[in-house]
Amino acid sequence: MSTNTVNNKRIAKNTLLLYMRMLFTIAVGLYTSRVVLSTLGISDYGIQNVVGGIVAMLGFLNSAMTSASQRFISFELGKQDVRKSSEVFSTSVIIHILIAIIILILAETIGLWFLNTHMEIDADRMTAANWVYQSAIFSFMLTVISVPYNASIVAHEHMKAFAYISILEVCLKLLAVFMLVLTPYDKLISYSILLLLIATIVRITYGIYCKRKFEECSFHFTYNKELFRKMFVFAGWSIVGNLGFATKDQGSNIVLNLFYGTTLNAARGIAMQINGIISSFSNNFIMAINPQITKQYAANEIDESIRLVYTGCRYSCFLLSLISIPVLINIDYILELWLEDVPQYTSQFLYFVLFAAIISSMAGPIVTALQATGNIMMFQITICLIMLCEVPLTYLILYLGYPPYYSMFAAIIVAFVGLFARIIILKHQVPQYSLRYFTFNIILKNILLMLLCYLIAQLIRNLLPVNFLNLIVTSVISVLISGMFIYLLGMSTTERSFIKNKIFSIISKNQHL
Repeated sequence: MSTNTVNNKRIAKNTLLLYMRMLFTIAVGLYTSRVVLSTLGISDYGIQNVVGGIVAMLGFLNSAMTSASQRFISFELGKQDVRKSSEVFSTSVIIHILIAIIILILAETIGLWFLNTHMEIDADRMTAANWVYQSAIFSFMLTVISVPYNASIVAHEHMKAFAYISILEVCLKLLAVFMLVLTPYDKLISYSILLLLIATIVRITYGIYCKRKFEECSFHFTYNKELFRKMFVFAGWSIVGNLGFATKDQGSNIVLNLFYGTTLNAARGIAMQINGIISSFSNNFIMAINPQITKQYAANEIDESIRLVYTGCRYSCFLLSLISIPVLINIDYILELWLEDVPQYTSQFLYFVLFAAIISSMAGPIVTALQATGNIMMFQITICLIMLCEVPLTYLILYLGYPPYYSMFAAIIVAFVGLFARIIILKHQVPQYSLRYFTFNIILKNILLMLLCYLIAQLIRNLLPVNFLNLIVTSVISVLISGMFIYLLGMSTTERSFIKNKIFSIISKNQHL
């Protein structure tokens, strides 16, 4: 059996496990979001979203080290060096403890000052907002310390662990929602404390699993000056790029708060939450394929690494579109069915958020390929500058008096520019990549294909009355139409032959039963 076949099967198996996790997470997540919004109310839900966002702005530190840990551990595993992998893990743990301390200092000084002096929050809810903030800080610190363990699971491609632990986390959040409804105390404060307890349990679970399964995940104090320097340099430039993302997302949210208050933060927060759920369709595939991109590059199998990047860019967009299009054509009815009280402009925010997400979905494998090279300075500086442009663009759009959801045009523009910038930089780093192929055979072809599927699905949606039965009918038809066009126009001849052979093989086995 060829190496490519083995890798493809491993990617397919890991993707399937991640999708099983995702389906359970979506089912419970949709229910809990509805109950939390109903129980907290729109204003408190907006506080939860925007106050948690202040802490999330510090996430660029954590995201940077996540990239560094995954890259270095995957790289050493690709070279089959267990001793060096152990050294990388222990060094990563030390660095993440330092980052957690830095986050605590920044959050309890600059972040706390901004919350209490600049946020548009009702005076009688400031105490609750501070409880939310403190709980979010310590939950986030636990997440930071967990990164080396999560990175080891991804590098080893043990996606089953993510599936099981995520199911545990979702079940705990479901329990928290039931407790939230019953508690006689302040709902917002109680919910924030429950989320902190859940983060603690999940952190302990990841630690126990990794120590039992991976020999390199036994922490011992080590100080390899050269390794420490390499990881910090890599993480340092990753911080630059992730600073742009953190400012882009949370900065735009704060700008929206300054113009319209917490009600619009609730609308944007719901849209971003649904986008996060839907984006998991492509993110799970990217998570499964990323370790192989890095390992193949480390093993000097450049052509195989390139093939995986091309495949990842196309299929991440296909998978996200398959679920996004049914939502887009039924967007108002889905929100009314899901939520008792839909905040104003939620559907418009969601519409533009999903469109920006489809564009950004093609960037994930490119970023992994760039990180695999280890030379990320130019990439991170460029991306940071591009991402930072979203905040002033958002401010300008709102300042000129356009409706609040028009602010998402800034996100769409930034997503397009950022995607092309990544491709150009990757071509410069690894000349074997084809800029022409990326532009015409992936980006342009994907977007035109998805627009065609959307327009046909929307036309069918317009012919039918709005009710639950037709929600199911139009969603199924949309998936079938998208699947057909992806098969006929989006896949290569080799990929179509592979699918036909698989189908014939399954039919043949069933006939012999």
